[in-house]
Amino acid sequence: MSMGALSRKDNSIMFKNEKGNNYIPIESTKELYCLNEISMNTKFLDFIARAGITLHIFNYYGNYSGSFYPKEQLVSGNLTVKQAKAYLEDRIKIAKAFVQGIGDNIYEVLYHYYKHDKKELKGTLDWIKKEVPKFLSKDLDIKQILFIEGQIWMRFYESFKYFLPEDFIMNKRVKRPPDNPINALISFGNSILYTKTVSQIYNTHLNQTISFLHEPSERRFSLSLDLAEVFKPVIVYKCIFELVNNRRIQVSKHFDKKLNYCLLNEAGKKIFIEAIEERFSAVFDHPILKRKVSYETAIKLDGYKLIKFCLEGKEFKPFSLKEMR
Repeated sequence: MSMGALSRKDNSIMFKNEKGNNYIPIESTKELYCLNEISMNTKFLDFIARAGITLHIFNYYGNYSGSFYPKEQLVSGNLTVKQAKAYLEDRIKIAKAFVQGIGDNIYEVLYHYYKHDKKELKGTLDWIKKEVPKFLSKDLDIKQILFIEGQIWMRFYESFKYFLPEDFIMNKRVKRPPDNPINALISFGNSILYTKTVSQIYNTHLNQTISFLHEPSERRFSLSLDLAEVFKPVIVYKCIFELVNNRRIQVSKHFDKKLNYCLLNEAGKKIFIEAIEERFSAVFDHPILKRKVSYETAIKLDGYKLIKFCLEGKEFKPFSLKEMR
């Protein structure tokens, strides 16, 4: 998070800043996140590439800029062909599954507040539970599916006023740059989740560029956007709600507000990063695997489910918070 330089020192990663040298053992490192101006050389990049470490870079606004992505170790021509075939023949089916998964997890997050006397959420909960499956059961094209997804998120945002403090109410979703504290938290959290998903997909045989809900693009790993969507309510938003409602993040202390944008300051970023890392590391009892699994690993498991669909035609059902309870 501070300005400095990354380099190789013997068989360790060395980060040098104004406070001195900090050594990071390469064996226990999977990802590096650069949230400030960091210098490095090709010797260092070759060093972390051979260790299979992905390096993620964020810009001044806290948005994801890009990744240094090591040469893929897990490559499967057969799966890539089958993944492309699934996109051509079964895109609608998979896209619907993602949108239903988003709705299911938003329902679980909101139901927690409904149980704690926020009865105003009943209309949104009923709509997600009854109307969304009804819409998705129809013969739809991808634009119509994306419209339903947009409606789910819009109703979710509108519900914030029932359980968040007034200074964290969202008027509308503004991304680049975020214009208020809640948008700043969401943008930063989504960027971290997206990069974490990039790293998890790297550890599968999936092709990062062949996506189903989002349109495949020449300039991004769009499959990561697909897999991340289902986990946003579970990881990013639950983290935000807990930080805000417990006053660990406060408007007066943790944001830099300018004329047309609002960003987390360094203190706010540290609090948020610690909280979201705890969320990624938190474990639950997996009902099928019969063992404890972290939310970070659950992202990779959704990748494996997608592989099962592409290779074996097994139904794809993304992560569901309700099923993991």
